[in-house]
Amino acid sequence: MAAQISKKRKVADGVFYAELNEFLTRELAEDGYAGVEVRVTPARTEIIIRATHTQNVLGEKGRRIRELTTLVQKRFKFPENAVELYAERVQNRGLCAIAQCESVKFKLLNGLAVRRACYGVVRFVMESGAKGCEVVVSGKVRAARAKAMKFADGFMIHSGNPARDFITTAVRHVDLRQGVLGIKVKIMLDSDPTGRNGPKQTLPDIVTILEPKEENPIIEPSAQDFRPAAPVAEPVEA
Repeated sequence: MAAQISKKRKVADGVFYAELNEFLTRELAEDGYAGVEVRVTPARTEIIIRATHTQNVLGEKGRRIRELTTLVQKRFKFPENAVELYAERVQNRGLCAIAQCESVKFKLLNGLAVRRACYGVVRFVMESGAKGCEVVVSGKVRAARAKAMKFADGFMIHSGNPARDFITTAVRHVDLRQGVLGIKVKIMLDSDPTGRNGPKQTLPDIVTILEPKEENPIIEPSAQDFRPAAPVAEPVEA
């Protein structure tokens, strides 16, 4: 019975996170929304919103963040003062796939050419310290026939457990006059011992060559006998 309750709770938490993430994606798309983190404490539930423009998320004198808090509280039926929303600035937006995907989306909505928009984002991501970047735009890009255009640079892995740790992905849809375009941005992070700009661990296939140890210089030739020593005969008592 306990296992069933925990499974229900896990599903409920996943549904809550998915709905909250979709709501904030729609509401804060123009403010550089880059993800959300939910921390549940015994006293209250803390929701940390990551964005590139935190001042726009907070609003004038914190008005907008209070409105969002009220909306979340009423939608998910939280008790009074049981949920708190915070805004956190993204340290390096060039390594955030969600922020760059939104950037491509708004560039296309403003009428910029697909190639120019995608190459600009790829260059910016690589200059920010990423190991690799890939942008895919699919749909009716120019002609009446739908196709996919891929723009890539650097090194990118696609399989294995490191793909979960080193790659951040974001997908967005943009409504244009000729139809709906799909945008997918994949960024491969480099390993960072501090854990700020990437995972602390390194890729499993990285080979580190150590410096050889210093040896004493040989001044004169010498010989060493590696043969096993002859057994010493024990004295026999009379």
